[in-house]
Amino acid sequence: MHNDAAPAPKGLFGRAIGALTNSLRAQLLAWVVLTLIGAICINLYLSFRSADATADLVTDRTLLASARVIAEATHVDSSGTVQIDIPPAALEMFDTGYGDRVFYQVVTAWGSLIAGYPDLPHPKREQVGEDTIFRTDGMRVIMLNHPVVGLDQDGTVSVVVAVTHNSQHAMRRELWLSDFSKQLVLVLLAGLVTIIGLQRGLAPVLRLRDAVRERGRQRLDPLNPNMVQNELRPLVHALNDHMERVQNQMAAQRRFVSNAAHQLRTPLALISTQASVAARETDNGRRDEALSALRSSTWQVTRLASQLLTLSRAEPGSRRPRNDTIDLADTARQVLENLAEEALRRNIDLGLEADDTSVRIGGDGTMLREMLVNLVDNALRYTQPGGRVTVGVGRKGDTALLWVEDNGPGIPEAERPQVFERFYRIIGTEPEGSGLGLAIVREVVDGAGGSVTLGDATGGGLLVSVRLPAV
Repeated sequence: MHNDAAPAPKGLFGRAIGALTNSLRAQLLAWVVLTLIGAICINLYLSFRSADATADLVTDRTLLASARVIAEATHVDSSGTVQIDIPPAALEMFDTGYGDRVFYQVVTAWGSLIAGYPDLPHPKREQVGEDTIFRTDGMRVIMLNHPVVGLDQDGTVSVVVAVTHNSQHAMRRELWLSDFSKQLVLVLLAGLVTIIGLQRGLAPVLRLRDAVRERGRQRLDPLNPNMVQNELRPLVHALNDHMERVQNQMAAQRRFVSNAAHQLRTPLALISTQASVAARETDNGRRDEALSALRSSTWQVTRLASQLLTLSRAEPGSRRPRNDTIDLADTARQVLENLAEEALRRNIDLGLEADDTSVRIGGDGTMLREMLVNLVDNALRYTQPGGRVTVGVGRKGDTALLWVEDNGPGIPEAERPQVFERFYRIIGTEPEGSGLGLAIVREVVDGAGGSVTLGDATGGGLLVSVRLPAV
C-alpha cells in the first residue's frame, strides 16, 4: 500500500514550518513581523545613506574651514615672497580622538609650492569634497582658491587639505547605529503589541470554537453572530446555514422513516396473514386464490419500497448532484414503450405528442426519467379501462414543456395542493396507490429548477403540466 502524502519535514526547521502552517496566530504574526522587518531594512539602508551623506557633509565643512584658516594665514612679505605660518587651529580641528592624519598643500597659481606635501592629489572641483588615495591611505580632500594681497601675477593661492577617514567613518557608524537601535526597539515594541493584539483579536474565534465544542450531538440551534467581529460573522452565518440544512435533513429523514414504517406495516401484516391462510388451506382453489392475493400484496410492497427509494434519492443533498443533458422527447418515448404493456392490459390508449424539435434539459437523468415514469404510471392507474392517456413534449423559448393528460376522475381543485404531499391519498380512491407518485414528481422538478401545476384536461380528467429550463 502506497502513501501518497508528502513526508513531513524533520528537525527544528521542519517543526517551525509545521507550526507556522498550522497556526493562524503564527501566520499573522509572521506576516506582521516580516512586513516590519522589510520596512525597517529599507529604512536602515536609507538611514545608512543619510548617515554617510551627513558624515561627508560635516567632514567637507571641517576641511573647508581648515583650508580657509590656512589661506587667510598666507601673506606677502616686504621682499615680495609669499610666506605662510600654518595656524595650529587649522589642524587641531581634526583632533576628534580617532587618530586621523591631516595633510595640506599650499601652491601659487603658477604652481610654486609654498608649504605642505607636493604630491598631495587635487580634487576635480573647488570647494567640493572628494574621496581619494594618498600614500595607500583613504582620504577626504578639498581645495580652496583664495586671493592674496600683494601678489603681482594671478593674485591667488590654492589650499588643499586632506584628512583620513577615521573620524568620518566613526561619525557615520554612530549615526547609523543610533538609528538602528531605535528601529530595533520599534520592532520589539511592534512585535509585543502585535502579539497582544492577536491574543485579543483571536479571543472571539476561540469563544466560537468553545461554543461549538460544548454543544451536544443533537443541538443544532444557531450561534450568535455578535460573539465575533464583523469580518468573522459571515463564517458564523455559514455555520448556522449549514446546521439549519443538517437539521432539516435530519427532520426529513426522521419523517421519511416514520412514514415509510407506517406505510409498510399494513401490507406486510397483510402478506403475513395471506401466507398463513395459504399455508393452512387444503382446497387447491382457495390456496391458489390466497397465493394470488399474496403475489399482489408482494408486488404492492415492492412498488412502495421502490418509490420510497426514489423519493429518498430525489431529496436535496441525498446524493451527489449530476448534470446530465437528456432529450425530453426521447426519454418520454422510452418510458411509454416500457409502460405500453400495462396500457394494453388495461385497454388504455397511450400516446405521445411531440414534433421533431429537440427539447433538451439538464439535470439528473435518472431522476428525470423517474419523474416521467411516475406521471404516466399515475395517469394509467387512475384512468378507467377504455380511456386514454396522452403525453406531450414541447418548447417555448428557454422553457421545456411536458404535460400528461388523461380522462380519468381528475382531482378536485380544493385537494390539488395536498396531493403533492407524501403519502397523501384522496378519500375514495383505489387502495393500491401509495400517495408517493406526485411527491416524487415535485421533488425531482424542484431539484431541476422547474415547476409543476395541476389543471383540468379537455373533456374531463387531469392535466399535469411541468415546466423545466431548456438547454
